[in-house]
Amino acid sequence: MGLLILILGLILFFGVHTLTIQRKLRAQVIAATGEGGYKIGYTLASFAGLALIIWGFANYRATGWIDVWSPPVTLKHITVALMLPAVILVVASYIRGRIYTTLKHPMLAGIKLWAAAHLLANGDLGSIILFGSFLAWAVYDRISLKTRSDAGAPPIPVGGPGNDLIAVAVGLVVYLALAFAFHPVVIGVPVVGA
Repeated sequence: MGLLILILGLILFFGVHTLTIQRKLRAQVIAATGEGGYKIGYTLASFAGLALIIWGFANYRATGWIDVWSPPVTLKHITVALMLPAVILVVASYIRGRIYTTLKHPMLAGIKLWAAAHLLANGDLGSIILFGSFLAWAVYDRISLKTRSDAGAPPIPVGGPGNDLIAVAVGLVVYLALAFAFHPVVIGVPVVGA
């Protein structure tokens, strides 16, 4: 049951996020519901999808774990190391500097790195579905950016190397919080010693 809920959540979450990629369809939805209606619907559907993903994955982990392969411990250590740049890339998409101008879409690069790293460390079916879906979506979204007429995101001023230093510092703090507070408490898996 957990896998089904997880998959339904992924479909809802990525279905809504794929709507933003389909610019003509998005414009039609905005025309029909108004900008505010679109944003409210988008937010509610995204949160509902995310809630289903979390609930489904937790239920799957508690009741229906299915091993596909057993990753060596070395890959888990590599995952821990890859998470720091993944978090910094996501932060750099908001605190824009040279990282942003070099990569153009550090959020998607960070999501791809996060998902790929977790695929290395997790060999169960639920994790493969979860992280594989995020990786596939991020690749698809990055490719779609090449054909869009606009970037789709509100303009955020781009700073210089100082912003990169801030992004790295904030990314490090977020990484440590995720590794030592969020992951062991919420996910139930310690990062260090895992």
